Amino acid sequence: MKKILFILFSILGLNAVAQTSVDEILLIQDLYGKSKADVVEEYLSLSDTQAAAFKPIYDKYEAERKALSQQKIMILEDYAKNYATLSDAKATELTAKNLKYDQDSQKLLSKTHSKLVKAIGGINAAKFVQLEVYLQVTIRAEIQDAIPFIDELDKTKKH
Repeated sequence: MKKILFILFSILGLNAVAQTSVDEILLIQDLYGKSKADVVEEYLSLSDTQAAAFKPIYDKYEAERKALSQQKIMILEDYAKNYATLSDAKATELTAKNLKYDQDSQKLLSKTHSKLVKAIGGINAAKFVQLEVYLQVTIRAEIQDAIPFIDELDKTKKH
């Protein structure tokens, strides 16, 4: 459980949306040597006009995504807190919350994609979604590697 909490603190931060942003930036900088905004900007290579149309949509997306990520943090904190005594009811609750979070994240990305298609065109919107999914999968993989499966720690204690 300490490892889970350490990873949560170091990757996502648990204090506020701003802390989450800082930690995500640090993780992305670790992986790519740049901030997320810099990675996105470089990858999309938008014209000045497209960049001006992209920025407010991207900023709104990031604000909503970061707020949503606080739900994921609370789910992970709850899992860490209840890991040792996880009941059927708590497992069901956490799974339902996690699935809802995943749906909400996908809805947000889909809504943003629609706006980006109109603002910067289909190819650039697709490039953004592709990059965003890649970055989120990378961050989730880092977290997932640190979170034990249900009963995993109990099995290692028995050996």
